[in-house]
Amino acid sequence: MSWLKETIGTEKAIIAMCHMQPLPGDPQYRKELGMEWVVEQARKDVEALQEGGVDAIMFSNEYSLPYLTSVECITVASMARVIGELRDIIRVPYGVNCLWDPVASIDLAMATDAKFVREIFTGVYASDFGMWNTNCGAAVRHQHAVGAENVKLLFNIVPEAAQYMANRSTASIAKTTVFNCRPDALCVSGATAGSALDPETLKTVKEVVKDTVVLANTGCRAETIENLLRVADGAVVGTTFKYEGKFENPVDRERVRRFMDKVHEIRKD
Repeated sequence: MSWLKETIGTEKAIIAMCHMQPLPGDPQYRKELGMEWVVEQARKDVEALQEGGVDAIMFSNEYSLPYLTSVECITVASMARVIGELRDIIRVPYGVNCLWDPVASIDLAMATDAKFVREIFTGVYASDFGMWNTNCGAAVRHQHAVGAENVKLLFNIVPEAAQYMANRSTASIAKTTVFNCRPDALCVSGATAGSALDPETLKTVKEVVKDTVVLANTGCRAETIENLLRVADGAVVGTTFKYEGKFENPVDRERVRRFMDKVHEIRKD
């Protein structure tokens, strides 16, 4: 039994994304609508996800494009406001991802009582956002310094829109990441949000870190989730839960319900 059972309530857990609308400071922030509109859109998505039966929710600033690797204070403050205003309606465990800043994500988790964080904690990458460096040792020390040692850390080792700088296999990266950094989970992604991941990469990662939780992190769909969950310990799901399966659309509770009905059948098997 993994920590997923204790923290989220089930193995083969489905963590649903709540993509916050652009926030103050973001290029696409809608000043004429203000933060009240951002909160209301997140509220609708959370309600749809919960009514559809997801196991957990992860809040992220997915629409803060183009992303920063060191986010501004206003982003963390805005995300905390949204989560704080929604606390009374949240009925499932939740986590956060403040793209793409591990320390900011940990701070946000601690301030909002989130159970887990997903981030890029390790590696050096050439990315769409420039050279992307990390300092896992500093991030984990910060986690303990602010009292967030019980927050689970989900390491994305196949980052979106980026390539590892060193000539290393994903299997090697997974193995040394687990040995050196002790992640609570490894996430395997495709090229962008909503993009299908490589099933062989997922299988390879799980084979070399059998005792570590491995999550399918992007591109999970109703027609592929059964095969993915035969390998992965759970999945992070965002785009496929939205109307017409489009990244920019709000959550469609019926799509969520159909997907989760499929997951419940898989768990029975």
